[in-house]
Amino acid sequence: MAVTPISELNDRARDIFRLVVENYLGSGVPVGSRTLSQAPGINLSPASIRNVMQELEERGLLAAPHVSAGRMPTETGLRMFVDGMMQMAEPSVEERRVIEQRVGESGPIEDALAAASSALSGLSACAGMVLVPRRDTVLRQFSFVPLGGMNAEGRQQALAILVGSDGSVENRVVDLPHGTGASALIEAGNYISHRWQGLTLREAQERLAREVQADRDALDEAARGLIERGLASWSNDVAERPVLIVRGQANLIDELASVDVERVRQLLDDLEGKREISRLMQSALAASATKIFIGSENKLFSLSGSSVIAAPYRDGDGRVVGVVGVIGPTRLNYARVIPMVDFTAQTLSRLMR
Repeated sequence: MAVTPISELNDRARDIFRLVVENYLGSGVPVGSRTLSQAPGINLSPASIRNVMQELEERGLLAAPHVSAGRMPTETGLRMFVDGMMQMAEPSVEERRVIEQRVGESGPIEDALAAASSALSGLSACAGMVLVPRRDTVLRQFSFVPLGGMNAEGRQQALAILVGSDGSVENRVVDLPHGTGASALIEAGNYISHRWQGLTLREAQERLAREVQADRDALDEAARGLIERGLASWSNDVAERPVLIVRGQANLIDELASVDVERVRQLLDDLEGKREISRLMQSALAASATKIFIGSENKLFSLSGSSVIAAPYRDGDGRVVGVVGVIGPTRLNYARVIPMVDFTAQTLSRLMR
């Protein structure tokens, strides 16, 4: 079906279309001709309005969920409305205060990012999301501690413990090569700590193959295997684990959930997986302004019928380091939420300077 550009709609069709979209976004239910006939400035009979709505439906901008219902915008119609007709509403003084206060009083940057996600969730009645900048840990100390027992494959395991230069401590469970003794655990930990202290994990990985190969005579086979497994446990985790903070999923289970349970379930499943949502958010990293993804425009939401509004935030050098946004049903209050997300991104950017 060919979709008519907004510039080709006459004034009457444009007014009816705008009213249908605004009423639908406010109520979440299809809008009937009788409701529109009572709107200020609309001097048309319900029958005349129905004719206009039928024309808009034929143009691919409106749809009727069933024969006797009113009309609601299609995803294409929503996109046209957002891009060409919507009048933005700047965040209120109170909304700005809440965002700035929640972000500014949250201590470490990680807490501030979580607070930004929570603030957006509360103000928008959606789920708030923040894509956290990936920070490569700088090595200070590395050690292996043996664990009792065996895994399902009958292999012994050890806890690989990494201490970062900022004092952070992380650990991973790694399988031990057969025949690994206590001396190999100590040797491998000392090798990493002494040779690669002060390097990021990425830099240590780049030197791994070259330096371990050169020291083949100085390291026994078990120690070499431990070094490779120890660093790999972090690189694999960073590559596969989305660094995404999500707050307010419960907001998605709204009053319409009882009639749209499958949509809500699918959306919650999408959020639980995080990886695909993170990829979507990452696509906004290259944007210079707020990006809006409506429904099945993105294949991730082809079933759940959701929308995402996402805006990049920057560090002190002006580089984009993360993305903040919201996810909710396609009937979002775009005019209010888009500026709210943009203001939150600006607030985070000021904090990162």
